[in-house]
Amino acid sequence: MSVNDTAHTDNFAWNRQVYHRLKLALSLNLRRQLFLAVCDDLHLRNQIAARLHSTLAYPVGQVLYQPDDSLESSTPAYPRLATLRLNLSDPNPIAQINQWLANYPPPIIGASKDTPGRPLPVPAFQIVGVELLTRQPVAIQRMFLHHLRLTEEFLSSQQASNFLEASILLWVPRPWLSAIQQSAPEFWHSRTGVFFFVGDPTPTVQNPEYSERFADSRNLDFDDFQASILEEAPIPAELEAADDSKLDLEEDFEFPTDEPVNKQQPPQEDSLPAELLKVEVQQESTTVNTSENYFESLPSLAHISKQLSDLVLTTINTKIIEDDEEISQAQKMLAEIERLHSQNASGELLAAAYHKLGNFYRLRIEQGQVTVENLMVAIIAYQESITFDDTSPQLPDILNDLGTLYWMLYRTPSAAEEGQTYIEQGIEFYKLALKLISPQTHPETYARVQNNLGTAYGDLARFANPPDCWQQAVIAYNEALRYRTVAMEPLKYAACQNNLGTAYWHLGQYNQPVVNLKKAIASYNLALAHYNPQDEPLKYGMIQNNIGTAYWNLAQYEQPAHNLRMAIDVYCDALKYRTAAIVPSGCAATQNNLGTAYWHLANLSQTPKEDRYNYLRLCITAYDEALALAHSLNPAALSFDVLSTHNNLGLAHYQIATDQYFNGDKTKRSQHLEAALNNHLQALNGLSKQPEAYQTTFSYVVKTVRAFHSELGIQGQNFALSKVPAQMLPEILPKL
Repeated sequence: MSVNDTAHTDNFAWNRQVYHRLKLALSLNLRRQLFLAVCDDLHLRNQIAARLHSTLAYPVGQVLYQPDDSLESSTPAYPRLATLRLNLSDPNPIAQINQWLANYPPPIIGASKDTPGRPLPVPAFQIVGVELLTRQPVAIQRMFLHHLRLTEEFLSSQQASNFLEASILLWVPRPWLSAIQQSAPEFWHSRTGVFFFVGDPTPTVQNPEYSERFADSRNLDFDDFQASILEEAPIPAELEAADDSKLDLEEDFEFPTDEPVNKQQPPQEDSLPAELLKVEVQQESTTVNTSENYFESLPSLAHISKQLSDLVLTTINTKIIEDDEEISQAQKMLAEIERLHSQNASGELLAAAYHKLGNFYRLRIEQGQVTVENLMVAIIAYQESITFDDTSPQLPDILNDLGTLYWMLYRTPSAAEEGQTYIEQGIEFYKLALKLISPQTHPETYARVQNNLGTAYGDLARFANPPDCWQQAVIAYNEALRYRTVAMEPLKYAACQNNLGTAYWHLGQYNQPVVNLKKAIASYNLALAHYNPQDEPLKYGMIQNNIGTAYWNLAQYEQPAHNLRMAIDVYCDALKYRTAAIVPSGCAATQNNLGTAYWHLANLSQTPKEDRYNYLRLCITAYDEALALAHSLNPAALSFDVLSTHNNLGLAHYQIATDQYFNGDKTKRSQHLEAALNNHLQALNGLSKQPEAYQTTFSYVVKTVRAFHSELGIQGQNFALSKVPAQMLPEILPKL
């Protein structure tokens, strides 16, 4: 393919961008990373793999210019990247890597009479040839997938920790990517990153150039390498951001909402929007060019990716940018980038120009204009900046911002289908940023990125492997808190402690519930200590609600009476600040939580009978308050299931009416039974599309009608049946 082939300009741009991301990920020397590179075009794949090998295997600058007394990470004789062809007779990548390392163990360097020296790190390995499995017997193909399934287990074993610290890059075509996702989920879930390259699929016949081209890859002349994908054309869209990015998300737990007798659901979370790093975009006085004369005012943009220029144009013509001076600034920045390209300017100058464009759009995002178009322009511009200068001192901030912008893209309404991909991209950029940040010299930046990483893992848990994601979130938040101290940033410290409490709560739903729930409570209390309820009533009430939820959960495992009373106390305290007037949806959620806690306390075997009645009345009052608020609000604003709350309220009324200890008169029993029936019928009316929940609620209706008969006689039963919709009577009557 030719660089001048305009039909493929965006493909060149995309591949060039992905190549630089892949090169950056490999060059950071992270241990035990599993990367997948997806490419259907073998000719293109061979070019890229050969370029990676020639660039990373023996870093020329490192070998030539490093001081003699340094302990370099490679030598002219030992590579940082090794390339292996998959053994088709025994397609076991780990075994091949082990054999290579047995044949070529890392040499010892820096040895002297006084010091034993140390071995060089093992190289990363890129593995090619998977596409040739398509022409092998099915048994061989299955053997390959079986070995991949065992890879994650091997890497986490003691054997691996002693022998294989390498990162692995596995090249696959798309059909084999699908096969791995379906048949080797353990390997797929352990992946660190996936890099997609665009090209025409190579026919599944023997490629005559394959062996010859790749066998010579180690002798490729760096300067003569074909530039079709790697040297020309700008990048396509991939979202990321850079700045004082603070994803200090304060996660608001809401109490589980199923019937008290059913399995509890995890609380809901509300997150504050992400903040980007603070940047200043230099204002320039220019002649105003409106969107109507956009084409006339700009030169040809032949060197800039069409996707980037089209997105900028979209922000202008759709009035995403409304200020004429800002329109002119965007135009001038594109024109300057085009001029630098046409003059073959240095990478540093081009990187600075793209960075300036990214900053311009990031500032707009910070000002509240969080549109997909603005996010995409900032992401593409920042990625272009990295592509042209990946040694910039601003690289850690740019990588952090890219992670934040991807996270923000995931939060946009139109990103539902790509949500997991966006979050994974964000995590990848956060990890790259952390590799470049020294916590000793830049503790605030390091803590911010770790906090952001924890938040991203929490969102990723909604898509895949929740226990592992929440464990990673806990690790990230704890690492952030090592450097985000109370003395330095008390409110950010409190926000991070709250996030850590949330992560511990979720982790406790899968592993070591007592240990993790107690840690959640401790973290929430540390957060609470730094919020003044007069100055921050909503946050104070939110964290109290979180503490109550953790105590309620803990009551399922130990000291139920004590922990339920603790939950009730903090819920009541939360309601002093989560009032119906200030935050009605939050107030309704906490009232719902409070009602459930009272219901469970009333039904503990050790609860005295004389206290049970009072707890049930308090339960009913709390549920009534929750429902009164819920029915006045948009359902989308609620974080609990209103139909479940109706059922819970019905159960509480039923229990008061039928418990012989209460000895209420017939009028009071009739009132409670009528309230129970009304609530169950209201729940039933909304459950037509949930068969299992419908049948459970229908059984409550039948049980309540029977109670009318047993407590109030045939008159009571007839009264109850008069409340039931006529179409339900044929189904109810046989059950009485």
